[in-house]
Amino acid sequence: QSAPMTLIINNLLAGDQQASDELLPMLYSQLRNLAYSLMTDSPAGNTLQPTALVHEAYLRLNPELPKGWDSRGHFYAAAAQAMRNILVDQARRKKAVRHGSQLRRSGIEPDEIAFDTGDVDILDLNKALQDLEALDERMAKVVMLRFFTGLSIPETAQAMEISTPTVQRIWRTARAFLFTQMEDSPDSLLENPHEL
Repeated sequence: QSAPMTLIINNLLAGDQQASDELLPMLYSQLRNLAYSLMTDSPAGNTLQPTALVHEAYLRLNPELPKGWDSRGHFYAAAAQAMRNILVDQARRKKAVRHGSQLRRSGIEPDEIAFDTGDVDILDLNKALQDLEALDERMAKVVMLRFFTGLSIPETAQAMEISTPTVQRIWRTARAFLFTQMEDSPDSLLENPHEL
């Protein structure tokens, strides 16, 4: 896997936007496999924290990344999108089962891992995020990094290469926007499942 990963990242650095589409499925697969391996060692009902999962994935992928490239910012952006996909897919499956789907699974599936998302409805959040992305991509990226990878405000600032006060300001505005967009938005959205 090392050669394809390095090639894709080198293509990204060369400005190939399509390389991002190739990196995401590889990262998504890595996160699913990592989540599954971590779940097998966890007690039943335990939740995985996104930050721990993403940091572990970064450490595992890091040797495959080109030397001299600070890939942390791009990695966390891709990881946030992968985590969002995992949670949205999981929420859609659960909703389908509640509405009479006869699909049955046996054993633990990587997409059925219990991530701690508080009281936030992932499908509502995903729709609100799509609206936010259409208005302000940078604001949406802050939400992605904070919510789906669990980065702190200083870590988000470092990943995006902007100041901590800027991230704080964007985060406050983004939360207010999401709160107005989401039906039955819980107070936990304003508090955030991660520290402020």
